[in-house]
Amino acid sequence: MSRVFDPVLRNLRELALRMGSRSEAILDKAMRSVFERDASLADEVRDDDLEIDRLDVEIDNEVLKTLALQAPVAEDLREVLAIKMIANDLERVGDLARNIAKSSKRLSLHPMTLIPRTLRELARDSQSQLSEALNAFGSTDAEIARNVLKDDETIDAEEDVIIRAALQAIPKHPENASEAVDMILIAKHLERVADHATNIAESVILVAEARNVKHAMKLAR
Repeated sequence: MSRVFDPVLRNLRELALRMGSRSEAILDKAMRSVFERDASLADEVRDDDLEIDRLDVEIDNEVLKTLALQAPVAEDLREVLAIKMIANDLERVGDLARNIAKSSKRLSLHPMTLIPRTLRELARDSQSQLSEALNAFGSTDAEIARNVLKDDETIDAEEDVIIRAALQAIPKHPENASEAVDMILIAKHLERVADHATNIAESVILVAEARNVKHAMKLAR
């Protein structure tokens, strides 16, 4: 790696890590608003998402400037493009947190609605997967990234349990149908968070090992 290029990459990485920290925080706040039935926390998520969007635009601008003026090659170019992909995933995490907050505001109007235990487990596992993916990125550690990829099936199974339970509950308690739908939506948003964590982990492996593992399991069948 060109030593001249190090400050450019360091700046991009710092921006992406700051964006990652904001994404973790906004997701945690969105889920706390669900579990605590706190509509005011849900309102804060919207403003927090704007900061993530600003960082995404800043990374876009820095990447374009880097490609135009620095003309990176080989591993430098690979890392620049990986950071851009990671920023895209983190921006989507912010959007998903905002969607969760919208469901949270609706659920706050029905404080007697029980939150399924599996939803808490799904939230914990999705947040943990995002955190581990960002740890892998911060240390460019392909082993940590591979561990993130292994957890995807657990997340999918938890999502499936929540959706099936909600769909079974709707005919029995149609008066609670809207709350059940919001449980389904939150579960789907959390599963998508985990998908974006997987994407981040794949980008880390691309940087660390110059290997594109995107869709590797599907394409190997």
